[in-house]
Amino acid sequence: MKTKQKKIICIILIIAIVFSMIYIIKYCYDIYDAKKQISLLNEISVNKIETEQQESNNAILESEQEQNNNIIQNQENERILKLQELQKQNADIIGWVEIENTDINYPVLQGKDNTYYMTHNYKKEYSINGSIFLDKDYIWNPPSSNLLIYGHNNKNGTMFQSLLKYRNKSFYDQHPIIRFTTNNEDANYEIISAFESKVYYKTEKNVFRYYYFINAQNENEYNEFVKNAKNASFYDTGKTAVYGEQLITLSTCSYHTEDGRFAVVARKINN
Repeated sequence: MKTKQKKIICIILIIAIVFSMIYIIKYCYDIYDAKKQISLLNEISVNKIETEQQESNNAILESEQEQNNNIIQNQENERILKLQELQKQNADIIGWVEIENTDINYPVLQGKDNTYYMTHNYKKEYSINGSIFLDKDYIWNPPSSNLLIYGHNNKNGTMFQSLLKYRNKSFYDQHPIIRFTTNNEDANYEIISAFESKVYYKTEKNVFRYYYFINAQNENEYNEFVKNAKNASFYDTGKTAVYGEQLITLSTCSYHTEDGRFAVVARKINN
């Protein structure tokens, strides 16, 4: 009888131990599962915060970019409006040329000849300093290939005297853009060449008469001008132009030789 009771007690103990182990295992699993869920929730929460932060940052950047674009657009519109207001004084004013952080910042005129604005200002008053003016042969519609613009090399530093600083590449590196504004647009032109030249005699052959190039008759003529301008340059700007791109050439006198000239050529880029 005692042996039977012992067996029953042993069985009860074994059952109790088994249930205890099951309970402990389940308890441990529940703790592990709870920690895993908390970890997942934390990860989701962190990812959500990071995503929301990134979306917020993107929204801020887009807003800032939009504001910057609006500021630039307003500046461009304001510049064009100022030009149009100036044209009320003189219909020969066709644009405005500027090289930022230099003394070149002037209205551009186009007369019926290429002599009048050599001795007159934009108000048509006599002035030994003259004006900045576009070659009379430039056609606006359809536009010619090259905006050939002249200005005096005045010893007082006015007009295009600062152009000669482009002899030094360091100056080019700090001033690679020419800005030219018309009634229709406010455009930037990147410089592809800066060189010295001269007015050649008619008898001289195989010379680069850059001052004759206004409108290319074909692609070869355009490419020949660009190649010659690049070859004549004091340094390689790493920039060039392809057929169809609008060019601008700023030209002034230079005293390195008789009838010397100095020119800077640039091509229009998308703003």
